[in-house]
Parts: sequence; structure tokens; C-alpha cells
Amino acid sequence: MTNATPLRRTLSALAATTLLAGGLLLGQAVTAPPAQAAGHVICKPTELRTQAHELRAKAAKLDRLGERQAARKARAQATALEKKAKACEDSDNSASKPFPR
Repeated sequence: MTNATPLRRTLSALAATTLLAGGLLLGQAVTAPPAQAAGHVICKPTELRTQAHELRAKAAKLDRLGERQAARKARAQATALEKKAKACEDSDNSASKPFPR
């Protein structure tokens, strides 16, 4: 029985590693969701504002029930949704003017 030379062991290990890495990359490429276009983001400010309004109503109800921490959290979420809606509107308005002066 002959032992494999160090070069032969190195080359076979390199080939096995390359095949495994290629298989992993191929598997990720197949299962990955399709990429979206960079400049095409759908934003619905009216829905965001409606959700924010519902959260503010929920916060008021929680305040009446004495759940101050939960009400504070609901108000913070509502504020975040309103900021997101404002940012969406601002980006829509500035989209028609790519280079403002």
C-alpha cells in the first residue's frame, strides 16, 4: 500500500473544497428571492397614515386602561409610521426633480 504524496493530498483537498463551495453558492442562488429593482420601491403613505392613526387610538385606549408602557410603545410605532409616510411622500415629490437647484 502506497501513501499519497503531500501534493496529491493538497490537490484533492483543494478540489473537494472548490466543489463544496460551488455547490453552496449554487444552492443559495437557486433559493434566493429575486432581486428588486434599486429605484422601484412601492410606498403607500395613506395606508401608513391609517395604521398610525389606529396605533394612536390603541395607545389612547391603553392609557385609559393604565398600561402606560404599552401606550408609549404604540405611540412610538405610530410616530415611526408617520415619519416613513412623510419620507415616502418627499421621495415621490423629489423624484420628478432629480437635480434640485
